[in-house]
Amino acid sequence: MKTRTRSFTSVLLVSLLALSACGSREGGKQQAGGAMPPPAEVDVITVATGSVVLTQDLPGRLEAFRTAQVRARVEGIVAKRLFAEGSDVKAGDTLFQLDARNYQASYDAARTDLGVARQTVERYTPLLAAKAVSQQEFDLAEARLKQSESAMSRAQLDLDNSHVPAPIAGRIGRALVTEGALVGRGEATLLATIEQVNPIYANFTRSGAELQQLQKAFDSGALKRAKSTEVELVLEDGSTYAQPGKLLFSNLAVDPGTGSVLLRAEFPNPKQELLPGMFARIRFPESVADNSIRVPQRAVQFGAQGQFVLLVDQEGKVAVRPVKTGQMVGADFIVTEGLQVGDQVIVNGVQKARPGSPVKAVPLGQGDNAAAASAPAATAQK
Repeated sequence: MKTRTRSFTSVLLVSLLALSACGSREGGKQQAGGAMPPPAEVDVITVATGSVVLTQDLPGRLEAFRTAQVRARVEGIVAKRLFAEGSDVKAGDTLFQLDARNYQASYDAARTDLGVARQTVERYTPLLAAKAVSQQEFDLAEARLKQSESAMSRAQLDLDNSHVPAPIAGRIGRALVTEGALVGRGEATLLATIEQVNPIYANFTRSGAELQQLQKAFDSGALKRAKSTEVELVLEDGSTYAQPGKLLFSNLAVDPGTGSVLLRAEFPNPKQELLPGMFARIRFPESVADNSIRVPQRAVQFGAQGQFVLLVDQEGKVAVRPVKTGQMVGADFIVTEGLQVGDQVIVNGVQKARPGSPVKAVPLGQGDNAAAASAPAATAQK
């Protein structure tokens, strides 16, 4: 480790040669005057371990919670369209009115036949007791009554179906037919589509091979299962959707064509900001890693031989330490190799920290460097 650290120090010293030359000229003038400059102030964090929830971002598509096709259930001419395209409708609202004159006539005839059949049975009932009519005549009258009741029910249903209702509540799209169109001849003609988007589904896939590796990590004890089912939605512009969702299910089978497993999450969508078909990334808790070390992203530097951080050693001087990082958690890197508990990692003031030079270590957030680091962000917001 010492040999590797010396190598990193040499590379870093060479890369900072120009900056060091300027600093040495200025320092020489100060030394000539007999006054040594005070050590540069840097913000540091003390390395500690803790449990970290590891997340995973996967691409997916949004899908309506429910989709219903509005179809013609009887044959007829479209007389009226009773909704505005793109509006919200309630379940049971009449959307189309078909020409119902033929169905009204059939209903009236069926109602008349039913009345006659009912009267016949009522008249035959006392006559049967008096044996003025035969049992066969009475049975035929009852059969005609049942047939009339059946015909009446069918006529009523056809008349009702001339008013095409909304099967579910939701937002209706464009009308696929216009007034005067003949619909329902030989098939249930599609008239429009209604989609319910509150809540809304997000469908995404996960590699079957990755799931196997994750299961091995669980079995070995390297990782623990995340207990939370709460997920986040990252939109196409990179922003995070304000309301969290929940993971619903994962398919038990791997798609043989893609080698992936289908997962589904559900998100509330009261303002209907999310629309079916939109692309998004779903961020969900994958596992929990104990005894993990995390440092802010800006503390990790990149050089010719890889990643490294700057430390304040026990003598109060800057030291270079090569590290290896894993995935990110928020704005932090998880460091898998190179750091130990108690190390002081420089976060702010890196530009003033030269390897081997003395510095003044200040806990992060308590020194002047924190305000300087936040100044560019404040200026950008203005």
